[in-house]
Amino acid sequence: MVVEANRGVLRRREACEALGLSRATYYRATRKVARGDAGSSTVAASGARHPRALASEERQELLNHLHSPRFVDRSVPQVYATLLDEGVYLASARTMYRVLNSEMEIRERRNQVRRPNYTKPELLADGPNQVWSWDITKLRGHQKWSYYYLYVMLDIFSRYVVGWMIARCESAALGRKLLSESVAKFEVPPGQLTCHSDRGAPMKAKSMALLQADLGITQSFNRPHVSNDNPFSEAHFKTAKYAPEFPGRFGSLEDARAWGSPFFDGYNNEHHHSGLGWMTPADVHFGRIEQVREIRQTALDAAHEAHPERFVKMHPRAPTPPTAVWINPPMKQVLTP
Repeated sequence: MVVEANRGVLRRREACEALGLSRATYYRATRKVARGDAGSSTVAASGARHPRALASEERQELLNHLHSPRFVDRSVPQVYATLLDEGVYLASARTMYRVLNSEMEIRERRNQVRRPNYTKPELLADGPNQVWSWDITKLRGHQKWSYYYLYVMLDIFSRYVVGWMIARCESAALGRKLLSESVAKFEVPPGQLTCHSDRGAPMKAKSMALLQADLGITQSFNRPHVSNDNPFSEAHFKTAKYAPEFPGRFGSLEDARAWGSPFFDGYNNEHHHSGLGWMTPADVHFGRIEQVREIRQTALDAAHEAHPERFVKMHPRAPTPPTAVWINPPMKQVLTP
């Protein structure tokens, strides 16, 4: 198939794209023409009754059988087989389904769980103390099935840990204490902060919702069973548990807390984060980006001046952290002309 144009010939793919037609549809139509049954598709397109379709009297007789007290509670395959045993053929089982569906008489009879349609959270932070992500993870104790619980509250813009706690259990009361102390520590004004978490019991507790309402904090939750909705907390827990000094098991609660204090101090002030242009969370959280970048750029300029042949592609530039951070950025809309 080719289409003549003012400036040449269109191939099949180009012609189908210009007509808004899939190539599968084109090949299907050409096969029908080759078989000589293109007339059937023409009849269907015109809206006329197909020559193989049931007549109105046959259709009504079929419905009468299906609506009869004998068959009203039986499935289509059972009706079809029973009638065939009696030497009666009215239509195929597929046609019976098609007729019932046209009468809106096919539905799921079992009680099905209808879950609500959860909206994907889309959160934007273009500065610190705008969106905090928090979660709780287990730390293994000295015996099997014994755990301690690590609470971490993380600023998604700077990756700065604004609050952490290790306790013996998961508790909404402990979560409230951590949140209220972190908000007071950083003097977050009401109406500025969004607190994002999964749907664990401490996060969904009524007392936690009341505290956030009192502090002017907007609540945000993951969709159920979608860990990608809370990527910053999940990534941070992996960083913690893959750290060389992480012991795997802790002998006591005091042992776990003794590990946590130097780890979080080093993470905030010494750990160079790949998602922040290799700056530390403290540099970004407390607005030291330009000072750090100026020092780095000076060092790179001096290296380039001393050995320009070593920088083949371009003049070296110190990386900068992103100016905005998303949880689930919105899909880019394609604008059609």
